[in-house]
Amino acid sequence: MIESLLVANRGEIARRIIRTAKRLGIRTIAVYSEADADLPFVREADEAVCVGPANPAQSYRNADAILAAAKERKAQAIHPGYGFLSENAAFARTVESSGLVWVGPGADAITAMGDKINARNLMAAAGVPVAPGTAEPVAGVEAAVEAAATIGYPVMVKAAAGGGGMGMGVAADEAALRTEFDKVQAFAERMFGDGSVLLERYFPRVRHVEVQILGLADGRVVALSERECSVQRRNQKLVEEAPSPAVGPELRERMLQAAVTAGEAVGYRNAGTVECLLDPATGEFFFLEMNTRLQVEHPITELIHGIDLVELQLRIASGEDVTVHTDRSGHAIELRINAEDPKRFLPGPGKITTWVEPADARVDSGYAEGNTVTPSYDSLMAKLIVFAADREEALVKARAAVAGFEIAGPKNNLPFFAELLENEEFRSGDYDTGIVSRMRKGVK
Repeated sequence: MIESLLVANRGEIARRIIRTAKRLGIRTIAVYSEADADLPFVREADEAVCVGPANPAQSYRNADAILAAAKERKAQAIHPGYGFLSENAAFARTVESSGLVWVGPGADAITAMGDKINARNLMAAAGVPVAPGTAEPVAGVEAAVEAAATIGYPVMVKAAAGGGGMGMGVAADEAALRTEFDKVQAFAERMFGDGSVLLERYFPRVRHVEVQILGLADGRVVALSERECSVQRRNQKLVEEAPSPAVGPELRERMLQAAVTAGEAVGYRNAGTVECLLDPATGEFFFLEMNTRLQVEHPITELIHGIDLVELQLRIASGEDVTVHTDRSGHAIELRINAEDPKRFLPGPGKITTWVEPADARVDSGYAEGNTVTPSYDSLMAKLIVFAADREEALVKARAAVAGFEIAGPKNNLPFFAELLENEEFRSGDYDTGIVSRMRKGVK
């Protein structure tokens, strides 16, 4: 087993990793920016190193500073969490070439799945269902118009190097496509340094369902249950639940097998997620992307399977043979508590003057009373997770947990969740990725 671990992240996921590592007797080293010096993860680690100012490029994305901290504190391994450097193949390769253990998939798998076009073509070749779309980057807007005529409108315009819901637009006709193509290309060049764009068929009513996989040290790939991620704003997730209300036994078997095939196609090792679009009208599903890291929403999988995914990550990275229990029971729901306006979802940072967590719920939080949520990072403050014997009971627990969570200071989206949990469409389980837009139609 790894003996010392540097956690190259911040907030709730850093605390989450540190908690499991300490339970396993692993010495933990946190890295933090000047803006995060007072956050709980810094004091909870066995050691902590400041790696730069608030700007992520100078701290959490500063590979040289993080590697220097790992060497200085004699870390044996690095866990990147999610975001920042977690899907940076060059960093993963450098970590391993430096003699450190990288707690994640190999650099080749990250590279293979990091480019949307390459990933799509790999999956199609392996027999994983993919939506109709372009197999190569679109050369320009005229080529995009020509491709869309074959694919059929509406189309999704996507940055090939994008992720996390960033760099995407929908076009219902040629005029809209010309506008969206220019917008997505410019955004991709600015944000990712790569203006490559692809087109895919857009499904107006679709569900976002993903499968957790684990690539084991012996080369096998195991798929756990699916997660439903259709409650989104701006293509970014707000709520996840497991299992999906839309997936029955036969569909589940097909999705899990496709996820295993996807992992095997790239020799996947450690934790990863195969994301799919599900057409509820036909039961067809299509590969969307593969996240080569631990997901934000991993706790709901942990609860229905009775496992610790971070522990499994650490054991796999250590080369241990692990037994993965694929049996599941119950129902889990996760709500992402963000520092944002609950109506328009605009960021609302500020100092936390009240922070009281609810009873009978799991709260993975990055902050505590007295801390300040700054505009330098993602607005996620905590994840509120409930588990029960079935979905109805989980909804009851979720309502109680939202009502019992007290936050004052920064704006927060708890009022939105209170509204969602009473929403008839959501309560029925028959919802799709348009649910938040329908709830917020006409809201100013």
